[in-house]
Amino acid sequence: MINRIEKIKEYLGDSRDDLLTHKCKTVTVDQLTLPGPDSLDKVFTESDRSVQVLKSLASIYNHGRLGGTGFLSILPVDQGIEHTAGSSFAPNPMYFDPENIIKLAIEGGCNAVATTFGGLALHARKYAHKIPFIVKINHNELLTYPYTYDQIMFGSVREAWNLGAAAVGATIYFGSAEANRQIQEVSEAFEEAHGLGMGTILWCYTRNSAFKTVDRDYHTAADLTGQANHIGVTIKADLIKQKLPETNGGFRDLKFGKTDPAMYDKLATNHPIDLCRYQVISNYMGKIGLINSGGASSGASDFAEAVRTAVINKRAGGTGLISGRKAFQRPFKEGVQLLNIIQDVYLSEDITIA
Repeated sequence: MINRIEKIKEYLGDSRDDLLTHKCKTVTVDQLTLPGPDSLDKVFTESDRSVQVLKSLASIYNHGRLGGTGFLSILPVDQGIEHTAGSSFAPNPMYFDPENIIKLAIEGGCNAVATTFGGLALHARKYAHKIPFIVKINHNELLTYPYTYDQIMFGSVREAWNLGAAAVGATIYFGSAEANRQIQEVSEAFEEAHGLGMGTILWCYTRNSAFKTVDRDYHTAADLTGQANHIGVTIKADLIKQKLPETNGGFRDLKFGKTDPAMYDKLATNHPIDLCRYQVISNYMGKIGLINSGGASSGASDFAEAVRTAVINKRAGGTGLISGRKAFQRPFKEGVQLLNIIQDVYLSEDITIA
């Protein structure tokens, strides 16, 4: 039987040596607050988070296969609204039934399940005590034509609390024309969620047509996503969800904002782990956990892509992965296996912080 690290190396393929042996020389590991069994103690016990918020966060950190490690594996399924239900669930129609989303998170050993008001509310009494709920409180409504990209509230924070949520999740489209309003709305929602004893998770996405040029898409640039993260922790997100950085130089190349040459030649390199570390340091040097998204399903390469993302996130100092489509757009058992291989990266003592 192939052991855990050998299976991970097999999925990494030709990039295994580069990803597993890289040493980060930009911001060194001794400057970071790293995930661990005492993560909540190190970060939040001296904060203004209430005892009830700490209990809610602990319920997430201590659940599932990664429980007690300081790392997180979360199943997010909000694509039925964000990408249309038909396009999201056509590959596996069983997930039109939201109970199966919860079942996948449980069988997959996840720390929590993040999905919509309707899906969680419909099954709250059966499952709220079996796995922590994260209610996504706003969405991009995709039925308007022509498309209008905005995040609007789909329910109240109080209702999320009523159905037993451990945390609320929200998205802000940083860089968009609507960003200022969204920042104010989500800030108020997070304040109320903390007041009711729930944790807060922010989907920190950049969105602006000017961020995509003929030859490069800067929506995943380390500097732009890092700044989005930094605004996110400023409005008191307890966790930041962000896409894995694939490039850098958004501010510099698009010639806006304010920059310093050290952002590009001292705080980051082109190595994927160093780019992700820039996201981590933007989260108050790792005090607020970075969970990277798993991305779209690519079919046969999903397992390899998921392992690569998890290795980069962990070695950069991140807190985990929040992966949905790669898991639920395939047969149930394969979805469980994919979630488990992600978790194996964080359980492996052979994979250390770079």
